[in-house]
Amino acid sequence: MPSIFRPALVLFGALTLLCCAVYPLAVTAIGQAAFASQANGSLVERDGHPVGSTLIGQSFSSPRYFWGRPSATTPMANNAAGSSGSNLGPTNPALLDAVKGRIAALRAADPSNAAAIPADLVSASASGLDPEISVAAARYQVARVAAARQLGAERVAALVAAGTAPQYFGFFGEARVNVLALNLALDAETAHTH
Repeated sequence: MPSIFRPALVLFGALTLLCCAVYPLAVTAIGQAAFASQANGSLVERDGHPVGSTLIGQSFSSPRYFWGRPSATTPMANNAAGSSGSNLGPTNPALLDAVKGRIAALRAADPSNAAAIPADLVSASASGLDPEISVAAARYQVARVAAARQLGAERVAALVAAGTAPQYFGFFGEARVNVLALNLALDAETAHTH
């Protein structure tokens, strides 16, 4: 009987060492060597302090900033530890009420804007952490942000154009704008004009 347990214990110990020490250390080393920024959270720093991540959305509510997609994560919006969608189906009245509320908030923030509201400004992404919005969603907000910052709308639109990332490989997805990067560019622009 002892002859059966010894190989099992040796195999258990070897697999434990491999899976709990060697593999995690190897993956961490490769991540730090080849993808250091992503492995460390793709953090964006200003004046030596982290202000956000290029991969995780943030909530902006001031009219001076571009707003990202709504987030359905709990217990707070854009909670990276709780990535999730709302799980509300298209026929669920709660989803319709949420979208109506978001539309009302956008209209109240910019009553003179009669343009159609892009879907990504009123619907949460599947992860609830989307850091980017469509170009249409960014353009929809240009007039509000320009007025709040007392900048020309054409200058704010130029920042949107400069911050627009093309489709992946030229044909996957759609062009998009990173909300944090755009808002940081706005802050830098305002700092230079005052």
